[in-house]
Amino acid sequence: MALSSPRWLPQALSFQRRTGGRRRARGWLVLAAVILALLIPTLAQAKPVTVGSKKFTESVILAEMARIALEQAGVPATHRRELGGSRILFDAVAAGDIDFYPEYTGTLRFETFADRKLKDDAALAPILAQRGLALSKPLGFSDGYALAIRVDTAKRYGVATLSDLARHPQLNVAVSNEFVDRADGWRALSAAYGYGAIKVRGIDHDLAYRALAGGQIDVTDVYTTDAEIAAYNLVVLKDDRAFFPRYDGAFLYRRSLPAKAVAALDALAGRLDEAKMRELNRKVRIDGMSETDVAREALGLKADTTAQDTLWSRLLARTREHFALVAVALGLALVIALPLGIAAARLPRLGTLVLPLTGVLQTIPSLALFVMLIPLLGIGAAPTIAALFLYSLLPIVRNTHAGLTGISPTLLDSAEALGLSRKTRLLRIELPLALPTILAGVRTAAVIAVGLATLGAIIGAGGYGQPILTGIRLANNGLILEGAVPAAVFALVIEGAFHLLERAITPRGLLKSTQ
Repeated sequence: MALSSPRWLPQALSFQRRTGGRRRARGWLVLAAVILALLIPTLAQAKPVTVGSKKFTESVILAEMARIALEQAGVPATHRRELGGSRILFDAVAAGDIDFYPEYTGTLRFETFADRKLKDDAALAPILAQRGLALSKPLGFSDGYALAIRVDTAKRYGVATLSDLARHPQLNVAVSNEFVDRADGWRALSAAYGYGAIKVRGIDHDLAYRALAGGQIDVTDVYTTDAEIAAYNLVVLKDDRAFFPRYDGAFLYRRSLPAKAVAALDALAGRLDEAKMRELNRKVRIDGMSETDVAREALGLKADTTAQDTLWSRLLARTREHFALVAVALGLALVIALPLGIAAARLPRLGTLVLPLTGVLQTIPSLALFVMLIPLLGIGAAPTIAALFLYSLLPIVRNTHAGLTGISPTLLDSAEALGLSRKTRLLRIELPLALPTILAGVRTAAVIAVGLATLGAIIGAGGYGQPILTGIRLANNGLILEGAVPAAVFALVIEGAFHLLERAITPRGLLKSTQ
């Protein structure tokens, strides 16, 4: 006779399965929490520290020295090169887009915090602390502003001091664009020395030397550690009224920077004086060495012979970056602009608002728009894509609207007579007929985006603009062509690709009628 199981046994087994499952689930959760707790410090250490640099050689060299020093200390680091001027870098470190960058005490006092009227460099520490920032120990040199003039011009007019310059308003003065509007720049200098009769214009700092050598300008501003002062045989005008303060070099960093990284930066204190910094600048700008090799030499290290940085590898990397910027921006623009163009064509009142609005966006100066987006999106690809997206709207919206409103009313009446719905008419009749015009707008937007994307390098987006910026900074036409030629070829490839796409997707009968 078979024994029957107690009635309570199934319920007990079910309860055991439920409670056992819960215990296992809790066990897995505890195990996952332990693993995550162990991994978090590792992940935090693995994230590289980011150093930024301004768009001039000395800043790039110092940033490379810091990056190498950190890596020697076991702190992974990456360098975002040539991000623009002082304001862009300060905003980037304050927002956490970068962790530190080379800065000068005079710039912080008289430009970044000009409204505070700080009496000395010691007053910087508490103000920076309020923003979660701090300065490393001084690097040992001061790179101040000065005005320089060619030797022959100085002798001809008897100009040796900044006061002497006031007596010669006929001289052609051009200073760097940043220096024009700085609180410690031309306006304050003009007030201190009575330069009211002198007309001044802005110029890129690196181009100013070539203009000075070519006789297109007579006077420009220089950094006192610039190698070009000696290379171009220039005379630095004596600051006889002691207008310019000291600009002691240091690293401005976020207080959240790991202590090991801060120690590595402080270890660079006192390593450079003015003469040494001028020599490092000369090796890059005059002798043609790379900033990385010069930085390693300054740290007492040998050149890195393992790095394989060929022209083709650089082109491939820049092409990927440039293509990503253009493709993402154009894709977003298509998603927004096509429906807007259709709506503008279907609803004339809406069209009177949409078309002028997208037109206004097109009139914003491109460089201004890139910089204006930094507070919202930080630096790098995001603000660049946003700017390209905004500039791509007008060609696509306008051509979509023009293509749909330009269809013959007879054809539309025929479609309506056939009893087609509005959606069917749009998809089967109107859009195919407007397709050549729409594609022409997309093609225009794409070509514009390729050109404008080169400006993204100023805010750290990379692409073909990076070698162009570096080439301008180093007066290296080869580097300029390394970015300009591929950008032009890329634009031509896009132009041809869209022509092929138009032939491929345009209905055959319509294609024959347009030939």
